[in-house]
Amino acid sequence: MSAITRAEVAHLARLARLALAEDELDHYAQQLDVILQSVARVCEVAADDIPPTSHPMPLVNVFRPDEVAPSLTQEQALAAAPAVEDGRFRVPRILDEE
Repeated sequence: MSAITRAEVAHLARLARLALAEDELDHYAQQLDVILQSVARVCEVAADDIPPTSHPMPLVNVFRPDEVAPSLTQEQALAAAPAVEDGRFRVPRILDEE
C-alpha cells in the first residue's frame, strides 16, 4: 500500500502552486512513496548509540587569531583618496535617501 495518496499529492501540488495532470498525480505518488520508504529505512538504521550530527565531517575553525599589528594612520590611508570628507572616504551617493 502506498504511503502517499493521489489526494495528498494534489494537495502538495496546490501548496507548491504546481498544475499537475491526472496521470502525473499517480506518477508523483509512486515517486514520493519510494522517497518516504527510503527515509523510513534510514530511520530504522539510526541507532541510539550514534550521536546526532549536523555535518558528516568535523568542522574546524580555519581563521587565524586576531593579532594587533602596525597599520596605516588615518592620514596615510586617506592620502591617495580622490575625495575625503570629515576624515572619511567620500563616495558618490547611490540612493536618493537622506
